[in-house]
Amino acid sequence: MTTAARSRPATGAEHGPASPSEPAAEPPTPSRQGAARRRITAVLRYGAPPVLSLAVGIGAWYAVTYLILSPARRFLLPPPHTVLFESLLDPDHVGPMLDALWVTAKVCVVGFVFAALIGVSIGVLMSRGSFLERAIYPWAVVLQVIPVLAIVPLIGLWFGYGMVARTIVCVIIAIFPIIANTHFGLVSVDKSSQELFTLSKATPVQRLLMLEFPSALPSMMTGFRTASGLVVVGAIIGDMFFAKGEPGIGTLLDIYRARLQSDDLIAAIVLASVFGILVFGVFSILNAAVSRRR
Repeated sequence: MTTAARSRPATGAEHGPASPSEPAAEPPTPSRQGAARRRITAVLRYGAPPVLSLAVGIGAWYAVTYLILSPARRFLLPPPHTVLFESLLDPDHVGPMLDALWVTAKVCVVGFVFAALIGVSIGVLMSRGSFLERAIYPWAVVLQVIPVLAIVPLIGLWFGYGMVARTIVCVIIAIFPIIANTHFGLVSVDKSSQELFTLSKATPVQRLLMLEFPSALPSMMTGFRTASGLVVVGAIIGDMFFAKGEPGIGTLLDIYRARLQSDDLIAAIVLASVFGILVFGVFSILNAAVSRRR
């Protein structure tokens, strides 16, 4: 036997068939590759522009701080890393902000619940007849266009300067989209479905709960989504003007402004913005889920 024969490696046939517990890896199919490519493209398409705009904004922030502002005035717009490390990542600074944000969040929840209950009720009432619509809708528009800051002193005079007044401001700011979208959804119900319920001799309550509300739900969710962003604005405005009781994030914004604590002021604005985006995002997801089910 030659040396080449002795040194020849053993083949798979000499060792018998491969173990069934070690299946050969399947090569990626074209459909899987296409799906992965589409996901990556979607992420880049929708994720890249916000990231790019954020980078441009931070770059402009640095430019204003270091190239436009003099060192003596740099406290007016501290650089991003100062806001991050001395405010957002400092427990002594961010702790009170988070506590205040929790107070504002509670006001938002209560205000949104009342705005939803009152707004849906008014929308239902307006949909019961053209006379009621003409009688109520103009006042709903007045409630929407009147400057809230103009009636804030009156709200404080009537309801005090605590949580009740903050909640009322939230309701006033957030209620109109709920009224308008609820009314639109209810009056847009399919006429043939209405006739079918009429032939079935359905009661008004049955018609409302089994036909009109389900049909109007996508429109109502659009109103809720819009109101969810407005209720955050209303809560922060209420915090600023009605400081009695637990301070909200708006109260801290006013305090930081008065003390010229620009780093804490910017950090509080960032936290309030993130909270508003999260609230709006939750209702956007709910709205999309309802639309898909339709």
